[in-house]
Amino acid sequence: MNIAWPDLAAALGLLLVIEGILPFLSPGAIKRALAKFAAMDDTTLRVAGAVSMVGGLVLLWLVRS
Repeated sequence: MNIAWPDLAAALGLLLVIEGILPFLSPGAIKRALAKFAAMDDTTLRVAGAVSMVGGLVLLWLVRS
């Protein structure tokens, strides 16, 4: 498998831009959301992370196929 480093760098850059939108636009909302995440149990966070990863993989598969 040949990794396209420019594509990986572009994807990581886009990830940083998307993750920075909410704190930039509404710092109070991100503080409240992070407080809720901190209050969640580990299992719930793991399930949410797994669902997010699977959803991302499906989206990448659909876009790249």
